[in-house]
Amino acid sequence: MSPTTIAYSYLGIAIICEVIGTTFLMKSEQFTRVVPTLIMGGLYTISFFLLTQTLKTLPLGIAYAMWGGLGIVLTSVIGLVMFKQHLDTAAVSGITMIVGGVVVMNIFSNSVGH
Repeated sequence: MSPTTIAYSYLGIAIICEVIGTTFLMKSEQFTRVVPTLIMGGLYTISFFLLTQTLKTLPLGIAYAMWGGLGIVLTSVIGLVMFKQHLDTAAVSGITMIVGGVVVMNIFSNSVGH
């Protein structure tokens, strides 16, 4: 497996851990519930560790843009499905622009290792 493929795999798992960790952040009820708080902390730790492994291959700006952008989208979907938190048109437009930026960066940027 190529280093780039491994880096993107680590990044994908890091994003998933961050999104699930953020879900447990909501479930922790401002750190008043111990188990969700511990799960959140563990998932954030795994996420940041895997993000650091990603940075061995991918540039910081590229990796962080993908981690943050995809995290925002997935967290918004979880907020809608699990917590019934609806987004208005401005929020959806902003998220769409973030996704567009990540797509443009991955398709057209020479900074991304393909």
